[in-house]
Amino acid sequence: MKREEQLTAQRRNRRDVLLGLGAFGIASCCGCRSTPLTGRPQLRFIPKSMEMQLGEQSYADVISKSTPSQNGRWTDAVRRTGERIASVANAPGFQWDFRLLASDTQNAFCLPGGKVAIYEGIVPLCENEAGLAVVMSHEIAHALAHHGAERMSQQAGVQGVGAVLGWAISDTTPATRDLAMRAFGTGAEYGLLLPYSRHHESEADAIGLTLMAKAGYDPSEAPLFWGRFGKVTGGANKPAEWASTHPSDERRANDLANKLPDALNLYQTTANRYGRGEQLV
Repeated sequence: MKREEQLTAQRRNRRDVLLGLGAFGIASCCGCRSTPLTGRPQLRFIPKSMEMQLGEQSYADVISKSTPSQNGRWTDAVRRTGERIASVANAPGFQWDFRLLASDTQNAFCLPGGKVAIYEGIVPLCENEAGLAVVMSHEIAHALAHHGAERMSQQAGVQGVGAVLGWAISDTTPATRDLAMRAFGTGAEYGLLLPYSRHHESEADAIGLTLMAKAGYDPSEAPLFWGRFGKVTGGANKPAEWASTHPSDERRANDLANKLPDALNLYQTTANRYGRGEQLV
């Protein structure tokens, strides 16, 4: 077989593989799951059992390397607020745990299975239990919506497509391959991964607003919290929104304010209403 014919056959085979992978991707998307609470179609092929196991392992690792808070009043508030949110989360199989960790870090997280950690540094920004509920319900919403498993699925898909692309253009010049792979990487990051990350944050904000209202905390505190957070953490060094994993704090506050009427109606139907709860600072 002549060299030209060999190259043509190789390209045909690569085309067929790419078409097959494309068909598989479309079939996977058509058969994807729906996000709990919002019903958004979600490509997630990480088994729930694996997700829960990873959550347990990660949580145990973080706790083993962290110092528990010695602030009893704040610790009680974290546990109390978390239990109220968990009671309305409708998450069978979750083994809830709520910890306050001694650190100035202004952050919190909830891992699959209901393992929630709050760092002391964010409590002053919360100001009260309702502010704490904003943070905790947002993090719990990530776990309920399986955002971690979805991100892992997306990243695995991008890596797989990148590997196939590298193979498909392996007979081109090194400069062409380098340019194509750089373009693919940039396009995947800014066109898929970062926008999805920002969407996850907005989705967790919306779910969290519903959770805190159902738990009996005044949802009016949500946009106020993000206003306070933006004033403290904002600055010239923050990346532009399009290049960030999170929406801007201003956008988050505005989006939550727009969703507030429905959340307030839900809050008014809640049997036990705690308002803003205990003042923490």
